[in-house]
Order: sequence, then C-alpha cells, then structure tokens
Amino acid sequence: MRVAGIMGALVVGGLNVASSQVVISNSTEPTVYAYCQKFQTLYTQIREQRIPPDSARLQFSSIMYGLQQRFRSNESYQQDSIQRDSLRRTGRYFVFPLRGYTASSIGGTHGEGYRSVGFDLFDYNVRGSHPAQDIFISDRNQDNIDDRTGGPVDILAMTSGVVVGIETAWKPGSEYRGGNWIWVYDPMLHGLFYYAHNSQVDVTPGQWVQAGQKLAEMGRTGYNAYKARSPTHLHLMYLQIKPDGLPQPINTYEWLLTARLSK
Repeated sequence: MRVAGIMGALVVGGLNVASSQVVISNSTEPTVYAYCQKFQTLYTQIREQRIPPDSARLQFSSIMYGLQQRFRSNESYQQDSIQRDSLRRTGRYFVFPLRGYTASSIGGTHGEGYRSVGFDLFDYNVRGSHPAQDIFISDRNQDNIDDRTGGPVDILAMTSGVVVGIETAWKPGSEYRGGNWIWVYDPMLHGLFYYAHNSQVDVTPGQWVQAGQKLAEMGRTGYNAYKARSPTHLHLMYLQIKPDGLPQPINTYEWLLTARLSK
C-alpha cells in the first residue's frame, strides 16, 4: 500500500488516455507521465522511420535518465546494481505473464528462440534478431480464444511498473511487426518490458500496474503474428537500461521458469 501511495503522487495524469498513439496532457512539468508521453512519441517515430537512429538513441537515453531520476527521489526505488541483480535472481519477484499457463508453453526447447545478436531498437530496418521469448496458447482455429477454457487469455504484468507506451489501432495488412503492444517501465530493475501481439490493450500510458495485473488479452496482431503460419502467442521482451541510458536485451527464460503462476 505504501508503494501504491507513492505512485499515486508520482504518476500524474494519463489514467484515462484511450488514443492509440497520441498522448495528451496540459502539464509541462517533468512528471513521470510527461516522460511516458515522450516515450510514446519517440517509439512511434522510430516505428514510422521519422527519426534518425542516432537522434532516437539520444532521446531514448534522456527519457530513461529522467524516469530513473524521478523514481530515485523515493527511497523505495533507490536500488544499486547489486540489489537489482538480486531481484532478478529471485524468481518470486516475477509473475508468469499468461494467466492459466506455465513455463511449458514457452516456445522451443529451453528457450532457444531467444536471439539477441543484431538487435537495434532504433533502426526499424534492422531485422533478423529475436531478443524475446514467445509464449504460446492452445488456439487451433486461431480465433484468439483458448481451446481449453473457451475464453480469451489474459496477459499479465510480470512485475510492477508504469505503462510508458501502448498501441491499440493495428489493422490487418499493416506491415508493423509488433501489432498492439505495451511497454512497461520497472523502476526497481530500471528496465522495460515489452508485450506484443495483443488483441486488446486494457491499460493506458502513465498508469501504474502491479505485478500480476491484467494488461491485455492474447491476440494475433502484427505483420508476422497475423499470418496463419504463426501460432497464437505473446512476444515478451525485456530491455535492461545500461548506465549510458541505452537498452540491452536480457533473456527472460530463467525468470519465466520460476515466476509465480496465476489461475
């Protein structure tokens, strides 16, 4: 409850934003929500190739530094690298991101689908890497409905954090790869979780979410995920923010193996 109270004071505005790519606020102060606005705008510019990669890196680094400083003003988030590493080694810190599923639904054997070589968040033309784990559901007819339960599958937050960006308006035929996506910044780890291919998104930029809270419902949105050859799955990526403010992909496989399950 104490952390929730802190977040109520920190995360100003943004709780009722419903638009896909445009975040509106009258505040010019450097609040957490203001950084969420900047992130949303930047990521959209990267995807639409309206910003050079070098400029995108500079803006991204500035946003991540600003977010880190905003949370560091609260003693609950004053973590050093040793403490963060300890959290990451503690499986109970994480919640498995698919309700009703376990680590057996992770694609491949021993998570070998993760490939980080060549990853570049800032150049949309760079392809070939897959710095993520794909987690599959039982959906033989590809209608986004769980064959076992007859209902949609909830996507859950792996950790607590603030939603810094969403997409909700992906349409079939679009070449954008992530479909309807969500970015969540975890101030304890100082990193970003990316949840992609959702059918619907239930959170908004600037919103604080608790570990295990519903973010979205499983879908097939995204250029490749929409194709019939692709089984219905969640694309989960985690980026650790380095001291220079730039992202480094981290394999979440070991976290997923020990994460808490939700029915």
